[in-house]
Amino acid sequence: MAELVVDPSSLNLEAMQDELDKLAASITKQGSLVRELKKSNGSDAEGIASAVEELRRLKIVAEEKRSLVTASKPVFPRKAFDELILRKMFVIPSFEIHGGVKGLFDLGPPACALKAAMIDMWRKHFILQENMLEMECTCLTPEVVLKTSGHVERFTDLMVKDTESGECFRADKLLEDAIDDLIETDTDMLAEEREDHLRVQRQADAYTPEEIDALLLTYKCVGPSSGKPYSPSFPFNLMFKTTIGPEGNAVGYLRPETAQGLFVNFRRLLDANAGKMPFAAAQIGLGFRNEIAPRSGLLRVREFCMGEIEHFLPSTDKSHSNFASVADKHLVLFGRDDQLGSGKTKTVSVKDAVSSGLINNETLGYFMARTQMFMERIGMIPSKLRFRQHLTTEMAHYATDCWDLEIETSYGWVECVGHADRACYDLEVHGLATKTPMIATQKLDKPVDMEIAKLKFDRKSLGKAFKKDQRVVSAALEALAERWEDFEPIATALETEGTTNVDGYTVEKHMVSWTRHTKKVHEIKYTPSVIEPSFGMGRILYSLLEHSFYQRDGDEQRCVMKFPPTVAPIKCAVLPISNSEDLLNPIAHEIAASLMGLDLATRVDTSSTTVGRRYARVDEMGVPFACTVDFQTPEDGTVTLRERDSLQQIRIPKDEVTPLIYSMCHGRSSWKDAAQKYPIVQVKKEDSDADQPETPTTVVESTSRGAFSRPSKNIL
Repeated sequence: MAELVVDPSSLNLEAMQDELDKLAASITKQGSLVRELKKSNGSDAEGIASAVEELRRLKIVAEEKRSLVTASKPVFPRKAFDELILRKMFVIPSFEIHGGVKGLFDLGPPACALKAAMIDMWRKHFILQENMLEMECTCLTPEVVLKTSGHVERFTDLMVKDTESGECFRADKLLEDAIDDLIETDTDMLAEEREDHLRVQRQADAYTPEEIDALLLTYKCVGPSSGKPYSPSFPFNLMFKTTIGPEGNAVGYLRPETAQGLFVNFRRLLDANAGKMPFAAAQIGLGFRNEIAPRSGLLRVREFCMGEIEHFLPSTDKSHSNFASVADKHLVLFGRDDQLGSGKTKTVSVKDAVSSGLINNETLGYFMARTQMFMERIGMIPSKLRFRQHLTTEMAHYATDCWDLEIETSYGWVECVGHADRACYDLEVHGLATKTPMIATQKLDKPVDMEIAKLKFDRKSLGKAFKKDQRVVSAALEALAERWEDFEPIATALETEGTTNVDGYTVEKHMVSWTRHTKKVHEIKYTPSVIEPSFGMGRILYSLLEHSFYQRDGDEQRCVMKFPPTVAPIKCAVLPISNSEDLLNPIAHEIAASLMGLDLATRVDTSSTTVGRRYARVDEMGVPFACTVDFQTPEDGTVTLRERDSLQQIRIPKDEVTPLIYSMCHGRSSWKDAAQKYPIVQVKKEDSDADQPETPTTVVESTSRGAFSRPSKNIL
């Protein structure tokens, strides 16, 4: 039978996309159902199997439709992009001459400058404009801190080793792959036997070390090098573990995130802010995760730059004083109901999203809008940005609402910025573990009557029962006694059962007595909530590289990086039209020195190659402006200034080049403004391979009636 070939141009792509969106919603809904079944009723093997089978069917159908839709869309020129990134040394593999290491990359000069400019703008956009408190905390973190936060427990997978090569593998993935291979190769397998194997596969990540070791032997999983059974499984933590100090007794980790340093310093940060609430603290720095399978370039690496903001505020009032400034900003939102329903995004103003309850509160919505504005400023394509809300099955138990800013790349939609309302969880767990009150104070405009519990302790009983911890116990009880609503469950338990638990301590009735009182309260103490925007700078950097890349006029040889002037690694190229050391080169170096005197990164290219080829070189580096010194410059002191994307050129006095470029690179003016102020020079179409004449094809003449272009040589 002849293969059926479908012409994508003959399809109703809009209708096909609608179907694909609905399928995506069905897949999301079905995946959520599978997670719920595994979590709540793992013994219902038949129900889980049916749900998993339906999920697989939906994914197959969606993939078939997706292939038809994507076939009609422009294909990202990955080969040309990768070649440019490597050739121009934006990103290169670390330790390349030694064979490299997966998940580790070095940033070359242009990407290093691009990242620095991006981070500088991030600081100005968030830290300076929002008056945040910036910290730089250590990358090395004691084990106790990460145990308290839950990272030590959460970041663990079972691993096995090839006994000959020592290569490590995830045990559950080996088991899943072995079962897939078995089912695929044994076409005569009975349905009942197949279901037994699939039942084992579905529980692969839930087995104990002993159970998974036995199953790996049952399914004859052997090391690729040795051909022998793997080593016994062992827990593998995604954090990089080390020891602190020469004795080797103190265990530490390279931090998997920067946030914990801000949480543990909350009390000092609050003091630094004169006790005023709400306030925000921020940190930008490196995080480390020992990824098992690094892939997709800079999207999943083992060392990465993060920028995290912790906005501390009362849990009873999550409004934001500057919300009005972003209320009308429109965002593309992919709410959980849409993910489970239509599968389509909605474009909604932040004001409407908050008032409808789609976004939980003003502060969360405010930071989402500010994040969108930041992305647009650094050059992201707005149509390739969206915010996806976490499903209830994805969120941590303590979280109130979570939205991820996702950026569309050639790898699909990539999570780059998380926005989470983490409630009081982080401060509470660190306060409880260290017996340190992580509280803020709210002064009331008018005193209010509040019911409290007045306590009287039997110090002798407390001392005998808790010894050195008696003050910790009494302090915990006194904190609860500040509000009768908080203390009432303790009082009820002591009255009815004679004992209760307070922060892990067993308190008996004879240790404390109480009376219920009403008092005038002038201030309220509380544990603040935290709203956390968390930026993956490496992922943002990679996405910016993709969004900035294009090929001029479809010519694969003419690649361009369209970085905005504000973040471009090099702001201007200065090109003498002729390699004349005595005439033009000194002027070129004079202009470059003036630019660099205002901290504008500049490149001078005095090579003998054609101007067209030199333009092409700087286009590949994303240089937004090129100043050409020609033979007219020594005569009247003017130069041409070329804009990268429009290819327009203006004639401008050389002394005005620096202030103009400074203004455009700081967002105070635009190329459009410059083109209206200075005369545009009509030039021959650029050809990077053709030899360019050493004199311009036109010159600009000024008269009492204005400026106009004329041929540089007489036609007759």
